[in-house]
Amino acid sequence: MVNFSRRRLPHRYAIGQPLFVTFRLHGSLPAGREFPPECMTSGQAFVAMDRLLDAGRFGAVYLKRPEIATVARDSIMHCAMTDYDLHAWVIMPNHVHMLITPLTNVPAFLRRLKGFSARQANKLLDRSGQAFWQDESYDHLVESAQEFRNIERYIVSNPVNAGLVEEFEAFPWSSAARAR
Repeated sequence: MVNFSRRRLPHRYAIGQPLFVTFRLHGSLPAGREFPPECMTSGQAFVAMDRLLDAGRFGAVYLKRPEIATVARDSIMHCAMTDYDLHAWVIMPNHVHMLITPLTNVPAFLRRLKGFSARQANKLLDRSGQAFWQDESYDHLVESAQEFRNIERYIVSNPVNAGLVEEFEAFPWSSAARAR
């Protein structure tokens, strides 16, 4: 059964079907930046948004700090024990990509993952009462094995494409690095 909800973005997900999820730091895109649906597909809007995030010109880049990236990684791994099968992931300076197969309610585990990591990160940053993650996440229900492979490749290649490393295995905050 595919669940559908809409806030500002449409959300489709199904327990047992692969899902591509992206969430980002609060304020990491320019205020008022719109990706009009009449001008581009949701895939084109995602690519435009991800390029802006990879450039890192807006907002904080807290996930560059190893202690903050560790909090995010540990939260992702902890939730993988009960909430989803984790296929690929990367923690970029201001956003996270994950390819998962949900085993439980997606909005509930994203709330837990983001809530716990936000509290821990804000404690390390000596911040209180400030948003850490942007409230809403981007997600895309994976429809085929080929799309799964393309998304997996996109995730592990993101640090290379963003100019952070020359080889994806060299990036420490990724599922590719764990395979070394």
